[in-house]
Amino acid sequence: MRFVVYALDSNAITFLSKEWLINTSIAVVFILSVLYLGKLLPKEKKKYVTYVLGSILILTNIIGPLRYLILDRWTIQENLPLHLCGISGLICCVLPFIKHKNKLFDFVYYTGVIGGFMALWTPQMNAYDNSFYAYFAYYLNHVCIMTLPLYMIRHTEIKLSKYSWLKTFLYLNILMSVIMPINFAIGSNYMYLATPPAVNNPLIIGEWPYYLLWFELFVLLLVFGIYKLSVKTK
Repeated sequence: MRFVVYALDSNAITFLSKEWLINTSIAVVFILSVLYLGKLLPKEKKKYVTYVLGSILILTNIIGPLRYLILDRWTIQENLPLHLCGISGLICCVLPFIKHKNKLFDFVYYTGVIGGFMALWTPQMNAYDNSFYAYFAYYLNHVCIMTLPLYMIRHTEIKLSKYSWLKTFLYLNILMSVIMPINFAIGSNYMYLATPPAVNNPLIIGEWPYYLLWFELFVLLLVFGIYKLSVKTK
């Protein structure tokens, strides 16, 4: 069985190209600057940085779909927030503003860091319309979903639960089991479960469905490694 995926505009940036180096450098400077800012702020004001990051994501998650609707470029195959980074972005929109955030944080810490890193390492802008806004919003969204959980674990009282890495891995598999039939039904490629991304990503090995099996292994190793590193350095 093969998925039928509708051909849609995308823009992939070549790894280590001049464009990639400039964009990645700016993103890294932004992330490190926000994390360093947290060290300078008094304890009672550290939370305001999370409000700013959450508000940025709220704005981009409202403006983006509205913009595509106005331009008559919104499609069900590309513009539902069903990519992993889109799901992480929605969680990050509300995370700073709710009281009981530990369970959501446990999930988005891994998905935000991994998804944001992959988006910077191997950038692929889907449903791309050649506009500055789409280009800028791609980087802004992914940098924010990576920066927010990193900032929170470094500069707030929140901590990862003991088996958060395993729970996240299980939740990701549940998401896959829901999104895969959606892709099959509407011809989409959310979470890249129908066909590999059009970028040179060393974590993608083989064709469908075999690259998904390798991806499972790599994700399991990544979430466990991130957990061990984060708990050790907290």
